[in-house]
Amino acid sequence: MSTLERLAVLADGAKYDVSCASSGVNKQNKGGIGNSKSFGICHTWSADGRCVSLLKLLLTNYCIYNCHYCINRNQNDIPRASFTPREVADLTIQFYRRNYIEGLFLSSGIERSPNHTMERIYQVLDILRHEYHFYGYIHVKVIPGADPALVNKTGLLADRMSINIEQPTEQSLKLLAPQKTLPVLFAPMNQINNQMTQNASERKIFRHVQKFVPAGQSTQMIVGASKDSDLSIIKATETLYNRFQLKRVYYSAYVPVNEGPNLPALSTSPPLLREHRLYQADWLLRFYSFKADEIVNEQSPFLDTDFDPKISWALRNMQLFPLEINQASYEELLRIPGVGVTSAQRIILQRRLGNISYNHLKKMGVVLKRAKYFITCQGCYYGGIPAESALVRQALAPVAKPVQLCLF
Repeated sequence: MSTLERLAVLADGAKYDVSCASSGVNKQNKGGIGNSKSFGICHTWSADGRCVSLLKLLLTNYCIYNCHYCINRNQNDIPRASFTPREVADLTIQFYRRNYIEGLFLSSGIERSPNHTMERIYQVLDILRHEYHFYGYIHVKVIPGADPALVNKTGLLADRMSINIEQPTEQSLKLLAPQKTLPVLFAPMNQINNQMTQNASERKIFRHVQKFVPAGQSTQMIVGASKDSDLSIIKATETLYNRFQLKRVYYSAYVPVNEGPNLPALSTSPPLLREHRLYQADWLLRFYSFKADEIVNEQSPFLDTDFDPKISWALRNMQLFPLEINQASYEELLRIPGVGVTSAQRIILQRRLGNISYNHLKKMGVVLKRAKYFITCQGCYYGGIPAESALVRQALAPVAKPVQLCLF
């Protein structure tokens, strides 16, 4: 294959990996080319926050594994291609000089062995950082099972690293990815977390210690390939955040690309709404101090498709509402549907100066069409209906889309 043909194959093979946001790191240009800023290195962001100006490709789509959900599984009859580390580095620089990209997202199938593949990924970064003096953003995948020494030296050159666990439970991995186990996947996550903590401590004492994975680590879970409930996914997410201090957990609605007795039919559409609800639940875990058991439970293991998780929680706990906006604590404000982190902070600051009226709330960013059923302002309730779960649910229910009648 020509370089262009291989690029088409390997870029297409990387499109199912969604964990490629670029943020959270500053890297100063020291006479080379490229920069990385903490607010993101790209000119355009997708609606869910993903950077879209990274060169995103696989080093190779040859793979010794047979994960049932993966297009690059070794049993699939698809075009196969590989790049050498030098070719990937040259492509990155050429694309950067043409202003097509601002950084690199590099993943790979596992060719020959985890160590062989991880060594080649390291060589790409070594060429970019030391030969081309490229200071732009680089996100690489860690190959589970690779030697910790390889992971360590790669982490000193990368901005972000990620290990995709793909499935939330050991049972699902056995069913769909029999060559993977959670302990093997967790080992590099734990190593990266420990080394980031150690690196942060060393940098407080020695100014010139080289940074280790300054933008942190992330992971991805595939939604809909297995029969795991949202409860399993959210509990796994909570564990990952607490145990490994991940920056992000990404969710990827499974696109049926393979046939198999344990997979959805090829005609099945990706569960995009379910993916969206999981991102909303993830936001509650990270910024709103919710616990997994509050968002979903054994009685309701799946997220409500009609309402976002915060409204669903509030409707299940109407005995806590309405809350007086001038007296509720910051933690209580965050639990009110329609009140976000920024608007809650504004309310706390404004209350130091005086009481807040209902008319002030919209200016503070509160979404009153949702919040009015869960709050009082200076003792007055503006919901217009009794604060009862059934009535509020009916008032907030999405309007059914009109259907065109057929005359024939």
